[in-house]
Amino acid sequence: MTVLFPALTDPRAADRPALRFGDRSLTYGALASAAGRVGRVVAGDGRVAVWATPAPETAVGVVGALLAGVAVVPLNPASGAAELAHVVADSAPRRVLVAPGTELPAALRGVPRLEVSAEPDGGSGAGPDEGSGAAADGGSGAGGDGDGVREGAWDGESPALVVYTSGTTGAPKGAVLPRRALAASLDALARVWAWTDDDVLVHGLPLFHVHGLVLGTLGPLRLGGEVRHLGRFSTEGVARELGAGATMLFGVPTMYHRIAEALPGDPGLVRALAGARLLVSGSAALPLRDHERIAAATGRRVVERYGMTETLMNTAVHADGEARAGTVGPPLPGVGLRLVDESGAAPGPGEVGEIQVRGANLFTGYLNRPEATAAAFTQDGWFRTGDVGVLDPDGYVRIVGRKATDLIKSGGYKIGAGEVENALLDHPGVREAAVTGEPDPDLGERVVAWVVAVDPADPPVARELAEHVAAALAPHKRPRVVRYVAELPRNDMGKVLKRALTQGG
Repeated sequence: MTVLFPALTDPRAADRPALRFGDRSLTYGALASAAGRVGRVVAGDGRVAVWATPAPETAVGVVGALLAGVAVVPLNPASGAAELAHVVADSAPRRVLVAPGTELPAALRGVPRLEVSAEPDGGSGAGPDEGSGAAADGGSGAGGDGDGVREGAWDGESPALVVYTSGTTGAPKGAVLPRRALAASLDALARVWAWTDDDVLVHGLPLFHVHGLVLGTLGPLRLGGEVRHLGRFSTEGVARELGAGATMLFGVPTMYHRIAEALPGDPGLVRALAGARLLVSGSAALPLRDHERIAAATGRRVVERYGMTETLMNTAVHADGEARAGTVGPPLPGVGLRLVDESGAAPGPGEVGEIQVRGANLFTGYLNRPEATAAAFTQDGWFRTGDVGVLDPDGYVRIVGRKATDLIKSGGYKIGAGEVENALLDHPGVREAAVTGEPDPDLGERVVAWVVAVDPADPPVARELAEHVAAALAPHKRPRVVRYVAELPRNDMGKVLKRALTQGG
């Protein structure tokens, strides 16, 4: 049985700060009250959607549903009409939870809405259909004591979240994350990062992904700490919150790049980052140049971790470990990890292989997709991540890219796009870089570099970049083609959309 939020029923935590979004904040007592009202209404719903704006109502709605043992489908407010319609039809939520007055798109107009109040004395916390499907006081899950809250000790295998994947190879699939996966990942991170209820986390991540919702919001709440959401990321917001007592920063490489760019002219930001206990980057690889610029300016190194929607967190650099640029640390406690080559055997030292994992952190399957679920696992129960990496002798993992798009087979060699990208980013004339492969009649595939130049009017020439990579890595890893672009297409988590590059849009 899995209780996710013990602090919500601990009277000693009632007056401790739990959530802050701008100038709106909730203590644990206030969160328990607001989430408890939601929980009493949705109890028995099975599955609800949450319109996941960066606002306290999103956190209250998600926590309230989880207290009641109801699975949550976080919806991206920026989703296109077709994608949103697919997610709503596939997940079939009983209702959608929204902040009061929110106007929803057409795909959700047939779904009953529940308006969530984030105020501790916000009345019912429900919209026009309040009471429909609501549990009586004292029922299972949340409720019972006025505005107080009691979380049911739900089965660890019961669904907590259904998070939809990006859909790069077809329609988005809903990964069903059970309660035990949330608890296992967050507790493992707490152990390796020495993360406690004394920590104050600041971030500006979206709340419809695992990074911002599970790690960045549910993580602090599980541990009894505080989360301060910036609403919209800014270096000014980071400096303000870290300078006002926050101890940890979560971000994606795009955010850390902006921080690195701002540091030379912002002594307040330098001081704020220097005083942080832990700086964490995830969702994509942080370029070596940004690692080094931040470390040189602040004396603090950014640590990286590796996870995905279906697995939550797999590896992480420890708080007291070596923050080695280009690596994502060793496997977390309780996570099994292995590399497998194309023949199904373990690759040799320094060779790449597909990363496969197993453990309590894994999802239970894709909603309504038994065939896709079966294909995602090996016969002996390991999840095929689709990521390729290298295992260092001390157990650190280096991710070199996605098997489908980032493993380039050229002239008999297997080349990871990620290592070539890092080498390119170390060139002073390169602002951003992405690497793909394309067919070559002689080599099988050739390495193609997509480069955003520091000075678009005077970019480094292709031969210079090829020689730079050859000297840093090996001659066979040099780009044979260099294409200059004004910017790289990225998704909302900062990952480069390589198919948009190779397909011309």
